Amino acid sequence: MVYLKKYNEWLTNPYFDENTRKELEDIKDNENEIKERFFKDLEFGTGGLRGILGAGTNRLNIYTVRKATQGLANYIIKQKGEEKGVVIAYDSRRMSPEFAMETALCLAANKIKAYLFESLRPTPELSFAVRELGCIAGVVITASHNPPEYNGYKVYWEDGAQITSPRDTEIIGEVNAIKDFSETKTMTREDAIKEGLLKIIGKEIDDKYIEALKKLVLNPISEKGKELKIVYSPLHGTGNIPVRRILEELGFKNVYVVPEQELPDSNFSTVKYPNP
Repeated sequence: MVYLKKYNEWLTNPYFDENTRKELEDIKDNENEIKERFFKDLEFGTGGLRGILGAGTNRLNIYTVRKATQGLANYIIKQKGEEKGVVIAYDSRRMSPEFAMETALCLAANKIKAYLFESLRPTPELSFAVRELGCIAGVVITASHNPPEYNGYKVYWEDGAQITSPRDTEIIGEVNAIKDFSETKTMTREDAIKEGLLKIIGKEIDDKYIEALKKLVLNPISEKGKELKIVYSPLHGTGNIPVRRILEELGFKNVYVVPEQELPDSNFSTVKYPNP
């Protein structure tokens, strides 16, 4: 019955915010739901976290995100990489902006500079930004192709790739070593900016990313090629602005975007499964 003990701790501990406690109060008569949320900790596996959104140790929420970030911060400090900083990007899913900020503020509280994108960006740009800014790591808040009720937390290393063995297991060890959520650190956005530990990034990285993409083109678009018609759908995700921009700058003029799927939508309301 350890799950009931954990549930009551979250329900009564003022460390957890009022909305979290209210959500848990609403399931007090549903033991199966309590058990499912608290019978284990959400596992930090290869690449990071992925889980259903909600309150509880087996859910993705600001507290489990903060715990994962504290473990990552502890690892970075042991690697003596705190001076390099960490880039954070996020997608269009529910709670992505909030989790991204939570990640940034936990890193800042550990004296690790956080570079946070001003709005949603595609994962490849996060990978590029890690290398462009010379950071030790990157975090992207995304659940890839999982259903809308999920979100995730993926860790990249200084080479711009997702963490691999043995680094992944070493970071997992640091996360699992945190036995109490009160061991995690955070600070206010205002203080983080004032202390130079949080920097909001955007256009300057976008421009460099697009220029880097152009250099990867093997054959310039011919005049005939410019007549090609392209239909594109971002599937309610992050690709709309960068994809249209790179196609435009490469010379493709007849690009048609599916209007029903153009804008970010955390419910992915026009698709059965958010997977391209």
